[in-house]
Amino acid sequence: MVFFILPFILQAAAIIFDEFYFHVRRGLPKWERIGHPVDTFSVLICFAWVLLMPFTPYNLKVYCFLAVFSCLVVTKDEFVHKHHCKASENWLHALLFVLHPICLASAGLIWPIIQTAPAPVWLIVLLDRPAILEQFITMQVGIMGIFFFYQVVYWNLLWNKQKVIRY
Repeated sequence: MVFFILPFILQAAAIIFDEFYFHVRRGLPKWERIGHPVDTFSVLICFAWVLLMPFTPYNLKVYCFLAVFSCLVVTKDEFVHKHHCKASENWLHALLFVLHPICLASAGLIWPIIQTAPAPVWLIVLLDRPAILEQFITMQVGIMGIFFFYQVVYWNLLWNKQKVIRY
């Protein structure tokens, strides 16, 4: 089970470091202040889909579409990042781009288990705690919802350009 949860933990740690080290230090131009909540929302939709929708072949196809769309959405800011970020921040973004589809795939594998839908035996053995997995996905949706709200409010309503720390 840890194998399926570890990518989420690594992704959360990288996002927190990116947000509170790099973003706060350099500030975000308008495109990123708008774009980053869009990224978070695209992931939030995917995890909410897993949590709220029954596992069916049709819903799985919708989830795959949402996941691929989210993977494309999160790369949209790279044209801006190349002008505003240091190499170390760009490296962290590359790490996040690797973790993003892994987390979405993990959520997709967890989904039939928490829905008690037919799943391959090997997956059931690996993910043998459906109640804990459902709580974990619920927690992911809650944390992402809070982070989305923070991004919208802080960067678009509260952020003061005068507080930027220069490298």
